Amino acid sequence: MTLISLQNVSVRKYESTVLSEINWNIEQGKNWAIVGPNGSGKSVLLEVIAGKWPVLSGKIAYDWTPPVRENIELVSNDYSFNRIVSAGAEYYQQRFHAYESERAPSVRAILTDQLRPVGTVDDKSVKLAPSKVSEEELARVSGLLSISHLLDHPFVTLSNGETRRMLLAKSLLKKPKVLMLDNAFSGLDVHSREVLRNALTELTKHGVTIMMATTATEIPPCITDVLELEAGKIAAKKPVARFKTAGAHAAHFPQPDPQKLAHFGHPDFTDFQYALDLRNIRVKYGEDQILDGVNWKIAKGEKWALSGANGSGKSTLLSVITADNPQRFANDYDLFDQKRGGAGASIWDIKQKIGHVSPELHLYFPRNTTVFKTIASGFFDATGVFFKKLTETQIERVHEVAELLHVHELIEKDFSQLSKGQQRMVLLARALVKNPPLLILDEPCQGLDSEAIDYFKSVVNAICDTDQRTLIYVSHYPNEIPSCVTRYLKLENGKVANGQV
Repeated sequence: MTLISLQNVSVRKYESTVLSEINWNIEQGKNWAIVGPNGSGKSVLLEVIAGKWPVLSGKIAYDWTPPVRENIELVSNDYSFNRIVSAGAEYYQQRFHAYESERAPSVRAILTDQLRPVGTVDDKSVKLAPSKVSEEELARVSGLLSISHLLDHPFVTLSNGETRRMLLAKSLLKKPKVLMLDNAFSGLDVHSREVLRNALTELTKHGVTIMMATTATEIPPCITDVLELEAGKIAAKKPVARFKTAGAHAAHFPQPDPQKLAHFGHPDFTDFQYALDLRNIRVKYGEDQILDGVNWKIAKGEKWALSGANGSGKSTLLSVITADNPQRFANDYDLFDQKRGGAGASIWDIKQKIGHVSPELHLYFPRNTTVFKTIASGFFDATGVFFKKLTETQIERVHEVAELLHVHELIEKDFSQLSKGQQRMVLLARALVKNPPLLILDEPCQGLDSEAIDYFKSVVNAICDTDQRTLIYVSHYPNEIPSCVTRYLKLENGKVANGQV
């Protein structure tokens, strides 16, 4: 039986045609992986089927009469809290400001739609409608995704992987016929990926149809068929067994140009011996000890990988270094040989020496900003909007970095018009544009296809081929770590794992 049929569907997004002449039947009992390079239209295809984006021409037919939203659930990789948990989360702009976590909604409240309006002082003053989610169903779904132990935690204290599992649980509680996931494995540690694979297999046993945009290396066992997209068109449809033996796509990226990379040279600021010296770092939110006595010393020029499971404290530790965590003032550390970055040093003085990419930056970055301004904002550590006039040298550097990371053809487009993978490349360019002495790349390859990952690693290796640049690199995938990395630190439950430094 055909559940969904796409007949000669074409789609325009903003001013560009992103999908052309799509003909595809999704039948009951078939579970699909949608693969293809960055910008091929994977996310848009899911959005169109879910009724979140209109078709330009053609037709989509569904094998049911109720509204699409009652039968199809799309779990986006853009898990913006204010869209997921309504007004109850808008107050909390970043999870690093979770020092007021006692006022944040719990995971249980989010999953059962028991959210009180922002600013509620007395919980008894607000009467909520009874939840439509039964305790039995909540227990089943939270158990399926291994988040039962998190139900009474404030959602702002969850890690990236825990947040993804929470949002998937919220989608499953709606009991959809078709579950669509957009890059669901991004940012998940080994355990979380295994939990997700097992959960998807269990769902298919109960008749749920799975459709997911993913990479060729992250196709779970429940998938039966693969749809390959290339430049907005279907390149192939085949059983998963045949896809696994198929050849890879032709390379989309050449190797970095040595002459262009040479322009980076040494960072402008190199007058320090240690990039950072962290002493007994502690961060606590309510009763949750996120970091517990972390010591870490990094000499200038060292290249480190920071690892650990979801929730181990990696991003919180980095937020102390980048001055984004309000609890940094209660801790003892040196940045660039100066106490907390220097006497009287502002957050901007610290950020000026650091190039930074993170999932949080991607999540909160303003969408209605041109690619040129997005990259140029890296000079001032602003989020896309700045009021200083660029010098000719800075303008040249923006174009140079854009060309280096193959986003120069997008330079006049709005950030919102790009695919998620293209957005990530633009944010990488933003981190590199000021040629900083310290690069902090927190899961920088989320949303990139395998060719883009290989190319980005080669760029990082080339730019870090100097004893004057220091690197901290975070990834759950060993194959994403560039070869320049020679030292490793692993966190376990907020502490440095034995023998890691």
